[in-house]
Amino acid sequence: MGREKISLKTDAEILLMREAGLITAKALAAVKAAIVPGISTLELDAIAEKTIIDLSAKSNFKLVAGYHHTVCASINDEVVHGIPSKDRILAAGDLISIDCGAITPAGWNGDAAFSYLVPGGDVAISAKRQALSDACESSLWAGIAALASAVRLNEVGRAVEKSVRNSGRYGILQDYIGHGVGRSMHEDPAVFNYQTRDLGPVVETGLVIAIEPMITAGSEKVQILADEWTISTKDGQDASHWEHTVALHSGGIWVLTAEDGGEAGLAKYGVKPVPLNP
Repeated sequence: MGREKISLKTDAEILLMREAGLITAKALAAVKAAIVPGISTLELDAIAEKTIIDLSAKSNFKLVAGYHHTVCASINDEVVHGIPSKDRILAAGDLISIDCGAITPAGWNGDAAFSYLVPGGDVAISAKRQALSDACESSLWAGIAALASAVRLNEVGRAVEKSVRNSGRYGILQDYIGHGVGRSMHEDPAVFNYQTRDLGPVVETGLVIAIEPMITAGSEKVQILADEWTISTKDGQDASHWEHTVALHSGGIWVLTAEDGGEAGLAKYGVKPVPLNP
């Protein structure tokens, strides 16, 4: 494997990235608060867009060539990159994943995602979908906690995979992984959600990455739909996607896209996030 060109950030730069992270978090929170049966994914996209603009930032998803929306909205068997549409109406019991990012006027990026069960629906189906989402979210926090003490980056992937395997017989996507974040929304290094033979680069102060497990209720095999964006499971089973942008600075770990810096999610692992003071 070739050496990746990792851009390490200074504490001052990480503080600027925190602004992008919080704007991303606020946009996602606004979307989550609006999720009810009957709303369209295009309406959710507009909510995220308005939130980001009102906070003096821009959507970084719109900077991706050929993509014209602020969020990706993926429903049930759609894993990631679902395109918002007025015709995509949420129903009770749907499992929706929302992926979103913001770029500040200073040029720093945030990137995060969550999965959410639309209230109502069949109890048994909803329980299975909630368990899938919970397993994915737990694996995200396991990966973030591992980063706090990691020597090599793939310790994160090992922790994510172990968490998923301990949660049930879920599939882990192989070709869609996490990444570095900074001046660009997607930078080196690659952040795998499973153990690889290569241990990955040495973890150094200034590393900022997006950890984003994507798991399925069945086979991990996926397909690209006719819109050339949406990734769905081949077997039609449900999927979940969770993501946070995380920084390792001179004082410790800090989840830039979590309002509390990751305190609640990391508590069960005995890891305490350390914010930087402006």
